[in-house]
Amino acid sequence: MIRQRTLKSLVSTTGVGLHSGRKVNLVLRPAAPDTGIVFRRVDLDPPVDLPCDPYSVVDTRMCSGLQQGDAKIGTVEHLMSALSGLGIDNLYVDVDAPEIPILDGSAGPFVFLLQSAGIEEQKAPKRFLRVTKPVEFVEGDKWVRLEPYDGFRLSFAIHFNHPAIDSTGTEVTIDFAEQAYVRDVARARTFGFMQEVEFLRDNGLAQGGSLDNAIVMDEYRVLNGDGLRYTDEFVKHKVLDAIGDLYLCGHPLLASYSANKAGHALNNQILRVLLEDREAWEVVTFERAASTPPAVARLCDLQLA
Repeated sequence: MIRQRTLKSLVSTTGVGLHSGRKVNLVLRPAAPDTGIVFRRVDLDPPVDLPCDPYSVVDTRMCSGLQQGDAKIGTVEHLMSALSGLGIDNLYVDVDAPEIPILDGSAGPFVFLLQSAGIEEQKAPKRFLRVTKPVEFVEGDKWVRLEPYDGFRLSFAIHFNHPAIDSTGTEVTIDFAEQAYVRDVARARTFGFMQEVEFLRDNGLAQGGSLDNAIVMDEYRVLNGDGLRYTDEFVKHKVLDAIGDLYLCGHPLLASYSANKAGHALNNQILRVLLEDREAWEVVTFERAASTPPAVARLCDLQLA
């Protein structure tokens, strides 16, 4: 049986919010089967729970955030990406600020935290959301698509007309039956442009951004002294974001995702399009090895590699 997963023990860290610039204390706590991923604003009185739900997603300008009533939690996508990449189904995420800390701008530090706590299989079957027919969302020259696939595969293309980006790989396909999230995706950092920083800060964004937590470029080149972590780090970060955005549906997807120039808003829209077409998806479990597609079994094995 492919089982649900949580952490063996709690783990914590402290950082700053990328957009708010505020100090954030983060605690990750184990949760019972079928809890899902639940964010909790522990600085509010009383504390407010924000379960993952694509219909609770707000403010997709530069990140993905959740809202319940007046309570918000922003920049959840990198942590959600790490949770998806390691196959963690159930977790409480306690924070004392309205944003998840950015750490180094990738999912790598979250992977380290989760692996440090230890991953525990639970006595309940993992519930997958399997796409059963193609769905698509188009906005001008941007589009995103989900198609049936017995595994999880993502293909992404970016277009920035910038020499530092165009000289790297701008298209990538990652199939998690063959490639490992931790090795091939998790360390890709968010990126931005110096000429946009003043505008973003005037609009209350990127208050905590720096060369320590993002790839920063001027008009011609990457300004970070250590260069890139992957030869195609820019497009891989878009894949990293998409993995986190898609996991907000509450279950691991069995699907082929493809996108052109998409971002957080389109990733959220495709989930809504999918869920609103009841013929386009089903929830499945694999309780016998004989019924488990090989790509699904391999995906789950690689998550623990």
